[in-house]
Amino acid sequence: MSLEAQARAALKRGDLPAAAVAAQALVLAAPDQAAGFFVLGIVAAEAGQIAKAVPLIEAALERGPQAEHLAQLAKLLILLRRDGEAADATDKAIALAPDDPLTLDTLGCVLARLGRHEESIAPFTAAVAGEPGNLEYRYNLAAANGFTGRVDEARTHYETILAKDPGNARAHYALAILSRQTSLANHVPRLQAAVAAADKPEDALRLRYALAKELEDLGDPAAFDQLWTANVAHKRTIGYSFALDAAIFDAIETLFADDRNALAAVPGNPDPAPIFVVGMPRTGTTLVDRILSSHRDVGSAGELQAMPLAVKQLAGTQSRAVIDPATIAASGPLDPAAIGDAYLARAVHHRPAGTSRFTDKLPANFLYIGHIARALPNARIVCLRRNPMDTVWSNYKNLFASQSAYYAYSYDLMDTACYYARFDGLMQLWERLFPGRVLQLSYEALVTDQQRQTRELLEHCGLNWDEACLSFHENAAAVATPSAAQVRRPLNADAIGKWRTHEAALRPVADWLEAQGFTID
Repeated sequence: MSLEAQARAALKRGDLPAAAVAAQALVLAAPDQAAGFFVLGIVAAEAGQIAKAVPLIEAALERGPQAEHLAQLAKLLILLRRDGEAADATDKAIALAPDDPLTLDTLGCVLARLGRHEESIAPFTAAVAGEPGNLEYRYNLAAANGFTGRVDEARTHYETILAKDPGNARAHYALAILSRQTSLANHVPRLQAAVAAADKPEDALRLRYALAKELEDLGDPAAFDQLWTANVAHKRTIGYSFALDAAIFDAIETLFADDRNALAAVPGNPDPAPIFVVGMPRTGTTLVDRILSSHRDVGSAGELQAMPLAVKQLAGTQSRAVIDPATIAASGPLDPAAIGDAYLARAVHHRPAGTSRFTDKLPANFLYIGHIARALPNARIVCLRRNPMDTVWSNYKNLFASQSAYYAYSYDLMDTACYYARFDGLMQLWERLFPGRVLQLSYEALVTDQQRQTRELLEHCGLNWDEACLSFHENAAAVATPSAAQVRRPLNADAIGKWRTHEAALRPVADWLEAQGFTID
């Protein structure tokens, strides 16, 4: 067996030390060949040493471009948030017409991370064709089909996965949120059996959320019990305390309490292209993003991490968290133009071609409105507002990325209510500091008076009227959020007042919010 074959065989069985020894021997024996450097790079990546892996794979590419090597480099660059370089490596790999399933699947995953969901369909399809029994490849293809509106194809692939792996929690959950369930077509009995059989906490979490979603679709109040059980367990697992988020709000309010001391008093980047759609999650941000991106002059860039990463990068703090009190405090003296430049440099790789404006709909950007207002003085900002109790309930029942620090509050009802209260207080601060910069758009008003609210929205964003914005549900662009099914239907009031289905269980939260001065409809 050749040294390269030995190295790859060791990699395949997960023996990293043996793979490294064989790869090092290969580098010494054939320093002009790429294989040894590539395997060493993969060994480093598998060991979690991403920064060390990149130059090794780059060294392999210096010895001749190969699609496999470019695809793995792109994957690592995405993990390092070097999206532009990842996109370049991906395009070069695709141009080499790879045919091995792993490379094709890797390229599809990178394209998806770049928001290029429509383009990801082809490599994912080819990967599944090349290795039909690989359920990971098939799951990725199913997800891409769901994001791009190919609902029937997505459903077929998920069912194929479940036929081979009946306990696959990701597939169960994806099927549950793919469309609205009905009394004639649902998976409740199958989900109940899967929940009973689940032996891993992460699987139980997804399965209970899937079951709760389907029960909620059917109007069954038992949905609450499933969520309660799942969320109590997950909050305990992640060890979350609301004090973590409270400290972030405190730091922002401290920094901007005296506006004169917040960010350097110099002009920001004047580019008018960005439109930020912010707010608590599950309050209509995806809906407004679809309305705006239906406009002839606007494209959706999706939920970008560009602003949080720009601030983190320039603040220079060493913590692993993207946002924390230390990073917020360190951002105070930053040059607003530098933040704006860094943001736009990151966003450019996600902007759809052919439009002069783009939306960034990361809901958590409401935390950065002070930075945005200074760094991008001509950017427009829209904040969605929704009935407090519908907001709390919608956050509580939605399974966000389970390891995301942004949404760790959502596994507890009172934590979510407290987060809402702090969100509301921060929005009041932004209005005092930057009057008129943020359009606070009521979800309920948009649903009940679509045309008038859409006109006000477009006017605030500096856009001419476009009739297509009223037919947002016909927008063919990909949607990679839990709202994908909803925004492909015409506007309706189905979600208004949904919390009352569980009013008895939610009454303590409603009472607390009312005591804080909020109106509960």
